[in-house]
Amino acid sequence: FFPGFQVAPETKAVMKWLRSIPFVLSASLHGGELVVTYPYDYSRHPMEEKMFSPTPDEKVFKMLAKAYADAHPVISDRSELRCGGNFVKRGGIINGAEWYSFTGGMADFNYLHTNCFEVTVEVGCEKFPLEEELFTIWHENKGALLNYMEMVHRGIKGIVSDKFGNPIKNARISVRGIQHDVTTGN
Repeated sequence: FFPGFQVAPETKAVMKWLRSIPFVLSASLHGGELVVTYPYDYSRHPMEEKMFSPTPDEKVFKMLAKAYADAHPVISDRSELRCGGNFVKRGGIINGAEWYSFTGGMADFNYLHTNCFEVTVEVGCEKFPLEEELFTIWHENKGALLNYMEMVHRGIKGIVSDKFGNPIKNARISVRGIQHDVTTGN
C-alpha cells in the first residue's frame, strides 16, 4: 500500500481477510508503553517528527481510544508516571504520528482501504514481557478490551437495500462534514 514497501506474507493475508469480511473495529496489541494510539500513524509530512495527523474521523478515533484507555486500570491511573513517556495529561491516548511517525501501519491501512477502524494498544512497559508477566497483562487489559469491543454498537448501523428489500453490495455511505466514505458489505 506504499510504493516500494515490502509486505510480509502474513500481513498480505490479513489485508486480504480485512477486504473479504466487513470488519468495522480492530485493535493491534503492542508492548513497550502504556498508551492507546489512533490514526494516522504516518505523518502527512514524512520529514516531520511528532506531527499531529488526524483522520477525517478524528472524533470517533478519540472516542474509541478513550473507551479503551479509561477502562484500563493502569492507563487510567492519573497518579502513575508511565514507562518513560508521560501520557497521563493526554488521558492515555495520542494520535500515532504525533507520538512518532511510521509507514506501513495496519491502522492506517484499515482506515484508508477498508471500513475497519483500528487503534494500537501499548499494553505494558516491557517490549518483550516475561512469560510470568503475561497473566497480569491479560487481566489489566481484559476489561478494556471488552469495553472497546462494545464500541462496535455505537454509531449508525443497518441495511442499505433497494426498493424490493434486497441488500445493496458496495453502496457508498457518506456523512456530511466527514470526508471519508464507507461501503456496505456483501
